[in-house]
Amino acid sequence: MKTGWIIEDQGNEQDLDVQESIFHVANGYLGVRGNDEEGYNGVEPSIRGTYINAFYDITPIPYGESAYAFPETQQKLVNVMDVQDLHIRIGQEAFSLRTGRVVSCRRLLNMKEGRVIRRVHWISPLGKELVMEFSRMASFTTLELFMMDVKITRINCDDEVTVISGIQGDVSNYTNAGDPRVASDHAKLLHVVQAGMQGGYLQMVSETSRSQLQVAATVCHELTPSVEGRLSQTDTYLTQEYVFPKGKEVIRLTKYNVFTDTRRHEQVAGSGLEIMKDVLERGVERVWQEQARYLEAFWMTANIEIEGDAPLQEGLRYNVYQLLQSVGKDKYSNIAAKGLSGEGYEGHYFWDTEIYLLPFFILCQPELAKQLLRYRYTILDAARIRAKELGHKQGAAYAWRTITGQECSSYFPAGTAQYHINGDIAYTYVQYYLATGDEAFIAEFGAEVVFETARTWIELGHYDGDLFKIDAVTGPDEYTAIVNNNYYTNAMAKYNMAWAVKWYRHMQSTQAEALADLCHRIGITDEEIRGFEQAAEQMYLPFHEQLGIHAQDDSFLSKKVWDFEHTPAANYPLLLHYHPLFIYRHQVLKQADTVLAHFLIEDGVPYEVMKNSYDYYERITTHDSSLSSAIYSIMASKLGYADKAYHYFIETARMDLDNTHGNTKDGLHMANMGGTWMAIVYGFTGLRIREDQLVLNPVLPRAWDGYKFSMHYRQARMTVEVNRHETVVMVDAAQPVVLEVKGKRFKIPPGNIRIAV
Repeated sequence: MKTGWIIEDQGNEQDLDVQESIFHVANGYLGVRGNDEEGYNGVEPSIRGTYINAFYDITPIPYGESAYAFPETQQKLVNVMDVQDLHIRIGQEAFSLRTGRVVSCRRLLNMKEGRVIRRVHWISPLGKELVMEFSRMASFTTLELFMMDVKITRINCDDEVTVISGIQGDVSNYTNAGDPRVASDHAKLLHVVQAGMQGGYLQMVSETSRSQLQVAATVCHELTPSVEGRLSQTDTYLTQEYVFPKGKEVIRLTKYNVFTDTRRHEQVAGSGLEIMKDVLERGVERVWQEQARYLEAFWMTANIEIEGDAPLQEGLRYNVYQLLQSVGKDKYSNIAAKGLSGEGYEGHYFWDTEIYLLPFFILCQPELAKQLLRYRYTILDAARIRAKELGHKQGAAYAWRTITGQECSSYFPAGTAQYHINGDIAYTYVQYYLATGDEAFIAEFGAEVVFETARTWIELGHYDGDLFKIDAVTGPDEYTAIVNNNYYTNAMAKYNMAWAVKWYRHMQSTQAEALADLCHRIGITDEEIRGFEQAAEQMYLPFHEQLGIHAQDDSFLSKKVWDFEHTPAANYPLLLHYHPLFIYRHQVLKQADTVLAHFLIEDGVPYEVMKNSYDYYERITTHDSSLSSAIYSIMASKLGYADKAYHYFIETARMDLDNTHGNTKDGLHMANMGGTWMAIVYGFTGLRIREDQLVLNPVLPRAWDGYKFSMHYRQARMTVEVNRHETVVMVDAAQPVVLEVKGKRFKIPPGNIRIAV
């Protein structure tokens, strides 16, 4: 596509399951993979799926050897009823890409209009020629709606056309026993409890096996020309058959599909009917228009423009668009590791949201950012329970992977031991506050989360002489586990506790009544706050004097360095070819760890130490995790490694479009997509959010002529444009803000200001 707003392929059926992820449609509530409507009965490499964010079943976790407080069950995203079925016949011949001749087949995503279109020009075995256009969307304005809009043109014939539209209730989740990143069992999670015509619409209600959550799919068709439908049904399959008369009139069938679930609706069947009536009153054209208007408003801030690299521009917009498609928009949901594009990591939420995805939302969609932060507050009680299970007297221990708050990780060395998720959540709470100045947020729920996570560090750590130390944790790098004094963890804990102290004292002077109420509810005391302050000041941050770097942990630098020279390329990622213990005994990193800490908390770390750390850890990092390259790009920009910054950035920009990690079929890498945006804004532009100002230190990659993006900062809308001659910042401020650009400080008054440096 010429303008960079359309992603297109030529209907490549060889990697169909990959294309199904790339061309999925979603809106944060509902996600539908880009499956061919006609289906191929499992013959093709296809993963047919429809998902509702945070709609889950419960499955047992089997252990050969269990131990106290190991989670016994986990939650798992459910593949719900399949409404994509549309089977088309011309005369007596069924349309299939496997029969006859395909003249052309193109699939495209229009990111301005929010629709995916598949155009097929096909000649049947008997020579009947059809052109079919399949359009679909997950509505951003009616989150329960998945709409399909099909046009069929008879080119050289006027035969009857038959369309059979179905709801398939006999569905299963995808499993793969050979890949630890995908579930290996428990495929069948849903059964049909009700199916038939309700209120003039097709409707099927299904229920999960153990969580006993229900989901309803309500379906209605609009037809041109109008014809009567014939209902057929089995216990698990509902169909309507429409026979369009002979002629040359273009046939149009719009299939409205409304999904409702019991996590959001008390009566799923009744709510489905009500929502369907509202959708039908608006009609297909208005629904398309609403979608386009929603996206017009979104791109006003979210768009990034790159001059001089069209394919890269395409990849950037695609990644940002997927952030919008994946973000949960209610208190029940967050952003799953694969969004709603596939079943990898079973729909669980990780720390990815806080460190890789929230930065975009904080600066571009702050209302959605607050919703994501609120989700963590809704599961705070579950984190409190988990803390007690882990032996702590108080505080909160957020689950490493979860949907509703319970720990779903069965491998604690790379799961529960990653206590840093507490610090990650607190860090993002503070970043949101610094970027928005939202004072109400602190009292509403921000302080409670930051206080409770701070308590856990006190519970977890101990004093060794004058130093506060934290033992037996795992940092972000999952090729090293259960270590003492992981630098990243200790640095985030220090930050968490320091900000708990700041917010406590800030509330004493600004929101004393709210603070008193909070202290009464959770029992926080002045003595505890002093304890946070002391532990933060005396936090041990391991440092290797000879190398001039912060050690990843107490033992890391004494281990043997991995034999990279004799490791075959086919043996990457290492986790699929070596036992964890073998990996743990070596200096080898799956992803940025200490380097990530230097990006997030650079204050107090000398430039030379950051540079030395980057140089040391980069050479032993495999980047087997999709979370790695973006951070190395950001820090390379910081340290003046322009070529490396661009190299790692390119690794992120088209990871899924080009399937560079080979597992896009399981869903898109959402954290990497957030990382792409960060690599531009935090990397090339050098943005940092300070307590008293916003800092920009832009550079322009040699391959580009310029770039431009927008964001919000403390009720100011800013547009940053970087070219070969200058950096221009357009500020539309509602209140005074302070901005530093390339070392020059500007006090911006309310109004429109242009800064050129």
